[in-house]
Amino acid sequence: QQQHMARRNLLKRAAKASMFLTILSTSQIKYPQPASALSPKSRTEGYPLQKSESEWKQTLSPLQYYILREGGTEKKYTSILESEDRNGTFLCAACSTPLFESAQKFHSGTGWPSFALPIETGVEIEDVGAVKANLLGAELRCKTCGGHLGDVFNDGKLFLDTPAFRSGKRFCIDGASLLFRPQDGSETIRGDLRPV
Repeated sequence: QQQHMARRNLLKRAAKASMFLTILSTSQIKYPQPASALSPKSRTEGYPLQKSESEWKQTLSPLQYYILREGGTEKKYTSILESEDRNGTFLCAACSTPLFESAQKFHSGTGWPSFALPIETGVEIEDVGAVKANLLGAELRCKTCGGHLGDVFNDGKLFLDTPAFRSGKRFCIDGASLLFRPQDGSETIRGDLRPV
C-alpha cells in the first residue's frame, strides 16, 4: 500500500510538472534583449564608413538591416552560412570588410555560425567587465561600418577538438550579417539566405 501511494504521489508531481511546462511553453514570455542590443554606443559615429539610416535601408535586406543596424538576432539555423565548410573568408554584409577566416569556423551546435578568432583588423569587441563578459558575452561590431555581428563568449574550452578550444572563445555570429567569399573563386554567398 505504501509503495502504491508513493507511486501515485510521484505520478501527481509528474503531471503537475508537465502541466507547468506546457503553460510555460505556450505563454507569452518576454525574454530580455541580448546584451548587444542594449549597448548605448552609436553604430555610426566614429566608424570610417558613414551612411544615413535611409541609405542603409536601401543597401541591406530587411533582415540584414535588423541585425547590422539595430543589433537584432536571427533565429537559429536560419542562415545558409551556419553549415558552410569550404575554405574562404567571411565578410561584413554591409561593407565587405574581411571578418573571419574559414579555418577559425567550427560547429558549436548553437545554430549560428561560430568562430574561434576574428580577423583583428575587421572585428571590434565591446569593452566590458569580466563579469559581463563571462555571463553575457560582449558585442561584436564591424570596425569599418559599426554593424552588429553577434557576440563573443568565453566558453570556447567546452568545444573539444575545435579551434575554439585553443582560443577559449566562441564568436557567435548572426549569419545574415555575413557574406562568404569562397577561396575557389566561386560566387559569394549571402548569409541572409535560408538553408536549402
